[in-house]
Amino acid sequence: MSLSEKSIEIRYFSGYIRNWKKLCAELGIKQDLSRAEREAEIIKNAYVKWNTSMQEHLCGMFAIALFDESDGKLFFVRDQVGQKQMFYSVIGGELICSGDIDEIASTEGFEKRLNKRMLQQYLFYGYPIGEETFYEGIFKLMPGHFGEWNGKEVKISRYFMPAFNPDRSKSVDEFAKEIEDVVEEILSEEKDDPEFPYKESFLSGGVDSSYLLAAGDAVCANTVGYEESGFDESALARQTAEILGKDFRVKMISPEEYFERIPTVIDKMGQPLGDASAVAFSIGCKAVKEHADVVYSGEGIDEFFGGYNAHKREIPKEWTYLTCSHIMSEQVISEMLNDYDDSVKVEAPIEKLWSEVQGQEELDKKLTVDISLWLEGDIYLNTDRTSTACGIELHTPFSDVRLFNVASRIPAEYKFMNEQNKYAFRKAASGKLPDEVAFRKKVGFPVPVRNWLKDERFNKPIEEKLFGEASKKFFNQQVIKDMWERYLGGEDLLWNRVYAVYAFLLWYDLKF
Repeated sequence: MSLSEKSIEIRYFSGYIRNWKKLCAELGIKQDLSRAEREAEIIKNAYVKWNTSMQEHLCGMFAIALFDESDGKLFFVRDQVGQKQMFYSVIGGELICSGDIDEIASTEGFEKRLNKRMLQQYLFYGYPIGEETFYEGIFKLMPGHFGEWNGKEVKISRYFMPAFNPDRSKSVDEFAKEIEDVVEEILSEEKDDPEFPYKESFLSGGVDSSYLLAAGDAVCANTVGYEESGFDESALARQTAEILGKDFRVKMISPEEYFERIPTVIDKMGQPLGDASAVAFSIGCKAVKEHADVVYSGEGIDEFFGGYNAHKREIPKEWTYLTCSHIMSEQVISEMLNDYDDSVKVEAPIEKLWSEVQGQEELDKKLTVDISLWLEGDIYLNTDRTSTACGIELHTPFSDVRLFNVASRIPAEYKFMNEQNKYAFRKAASGKLPDEVAFRKKVGFPVPVRNWLKDERFNKPIEEKLFGEASKKFFNQQVIKDMWERYLGGEDLLWNRVYAVYAFLLWYDLKF
């Protein structure tokens, strides 16, 4: 059946289809269309040609919902690793899909009710994990999944799983060359797009963003910095930019600006997020928007190639790997919550996936879990919502499924090698970067929140939330008081608990 014989309505689309030239040629679409026109034609024609397997032909980031009038079905899908958000809910007999959870929560006929199970999970992980959301009745479409709605029921199916299958017939040098070739393929597609004549890039000074800057077409690098020693890495980023001959800008963040920005970030995030770096990233995006509309960022590499220390640590065989991020223990949560529910287990969002990856090697099991849950639930939630709220388009070329397909075949001994993490990727990057950059210790965008939260010049709004009416509704005030006083008294490691509780309370007051 041709497109002319089939009426397809795009209900929602957010993202960037990177391999558009190839798809235009394959689907008979003119390449001189505007971006909006070509993407609409690609989506419609791809659905007609491949139906519910259309997404397997798309490379990039996407969340799509389309209605097929010929059979009365709504089809919605999210990219392989979840770079773009997608939520859904049945309201008044109709399925509502959107990448903005607030849009669904504000739909006429939807009754807002807090999902207390998610609150309990969030306090453990620090981010909204899994299919449930903070709203009863609104669900997240997980990465690599699609949904179908026939007017009566929703059917969810998985089309992609980030599974690993090591190939030990190749050397680390051969894999490095393969990485180089795929990076070149991906970035050549970005460079060839006439819609984006000017791009900039985020740069932390670490290998991921440095390689992206070296191999891509961004003309200027951007980073954030702080006056506090031990947190400001802008000097490293500047050094890398100078080596590569790129322009460089640094946005210095003061505690005043940081705390002023938190409510906006939590509001636009849609759900609470205990990741304090999201605020710094938002300030960085706001600064970039002054001179660019499209910016590169290097997300995906740590999860694809093994970049965290948690990936090295052995866990007992009887344990479930609970992603690389934890905020507090179940015991602390049980003491903190007024309505702690023993039936809500922290393993619940992971158990099914963990059982499915048991055939993989130890490192690969962890990476599959982190890609499926942590990467999409924390990192991409942060980058997608903050960049969108600031009006810039964030491109994450290293999250392309084609690069994962290479990573999935690299043995663990090539990922952690010579006391380096993600070694094979670093080896590839060394073709574009000096060794002191390619093999530099992992860096990122650390934020001195652990210090700022103690300063009474800035922390009054936090204290007000911790002991306000909403807090009394959910939390044991003696436990909150003890946590706060211990933190102020010198237990610096409690800062992330304080911030996570504050982020939830701020979100709750904004949304309810």
